[in-house]
Amino acid sequence: MNVSLTSKLEELIREKVDSGLYGSASEVVREALRLLDDRDRLRERKLDALRCDIDEGIEELDAGLGRPLDINSIKSEGRRTLERQRAKKG
Repeated sequence: MNVSLTSKLEELIREKVDSGLYGSASEVVREALRLLDDRDRLRERKLDALRCDIDEGIEELDAGLGRPLDINSIKSEGRRTLERQRAKKG
């Protein structure tokens, strides 16, 4: 199989091999493809979980289990979450 790469990607591969972490360009590409596959699988699991949550929410609404939203409470929680994230970043 032949693959065409941009000069930037070729340089990245050379850097990885030169660092000693990989023995060849093929090893770098194989690792990159494994990571891509892992990322795609994780994304699919997250999407499946989201679809399940949506289905569950629809079932609850259909069963009349919905409740009014307290927008002020939602905003307050969002602000607290944002502050915690900002504090972590330093």
